[in-house]
Amino acid sequence: MLIVRSPVRISFAGGGTDLPAYFEEFGGAVLSTAINKYFYTILGKRRDGRVQVISSDLRIFETWQHIVAMSAKDNEVEIPLAVLKDLGRDIALDMFLASEIPPGTGLGSSASVCVGILRALTAHLQIPLSQYELAERSFHIVRNLLGRQIGKQDGYAAAFGGLNFVTFYRDGGVLVEPLALDAEIIRELQSNLSLYFTGSARHSWPILEGQQKATSNHTRSAVDALHEVRKLADRMREALGSGNLTAFGSMLDEAWQAKKRVSRGISTSRIDQLYRFAREHGALGGKITGAGGGGSLLLYCEPEHQESLRVAMTSTGINEMTFAFDFQGAQVIVNDPSIVSHEQGGGRWTVTPASAA
Repeated sequence: MLIVRSPVRISFAGGGTDLPAYFEEFGGAVLSTAINKYFYTILGKRRDGRVQVISSDLRIFETWQHIVAMSAKDNEVEIPLAVLKDLGRDIALDMFLASEIPPGTGLGSSASVCVGILRALTAHLQIPLSQYELAERSFHIVRNLLGRQIGKQDGYAAAFGGLNFVTFYRDGGVLVEPLALDAEIIRELQSNLSLYFTGSARHSWPILEGQQKATSNHTRSAVDALHEVRKLADRMREALGSGNLTAFGSMLDEAWQAKKRVSRGISTSRIDQLYRFAREHGALGGKITGAGGGGSLLLYCEPEHQESLRVAMTSTGINEMTFAFDFQGAQVIVNDPSIVSHEQGGGRWTVTPASAA
């Protein structure tokens, strides 16, 4: 049995500049951190020549030859199918998929899924991939094979883990630079951040497609806003480097105001209302994580106002999601060939629906 876990992420600034339409012309950068909410990929050997993919509510059970002929795009399990097809290996296995968070939270879960499955299958097949190769291949699978308009940042966050400044060059090259901060600064930053799921889940792809079109068409308002978002990523990196967390929190608000000018779909009246309420109760800054339109609200609040903020946000009916930074990225956590599948072929899986858990 082989088990891989891959983290999701929260981005602070630079989102949208990791889309090819922007970075191929101007160069982009994102400041983000992986967090300890994970997607798990569990592989077990089979002896009957079939591939079985199971999640809490989705399942396929096919031979490899059938999978090759299937269309991955718009399939309910499109990401594992696309990864299997991209690797192009005749294999037989059980693949069980599980996540600590629901989809549509704005935390880059789709990239975490793809990176995790790719890491697990390449480990199983003994195909060496660096963290850069893992992130790039994941981006290729989702963007080129599935035709999704995504940015590059999520795959790099899942593959590398850590608190990073990621630069996207015009020629397609990427540089991941971990922030070398004092342990006390990291601890204080973590304690001053909180995350609330707004209760509105959504796919980011339509919003990202709109941003891609606006940038490609050189829509002035969108491009100017992305330029500002890009500069704020640099400024927020400098604030963290100097230990000025108050300035970082204030710039988180600046970055959110700039990001909303990129596209009308990034915020909603509900999100604006929640954010204003948070600011009235002590939040220095914040933003919706991911492409926007729903998902999770990230807030920065200094210690003296945190209890007031928590009580206020709870009163709105939205749930806080506790987290810490992840510094390991996608990794194999179990690789034990002594744990084998049922001798007649295939593992015995018991799946409990989320509604019954």
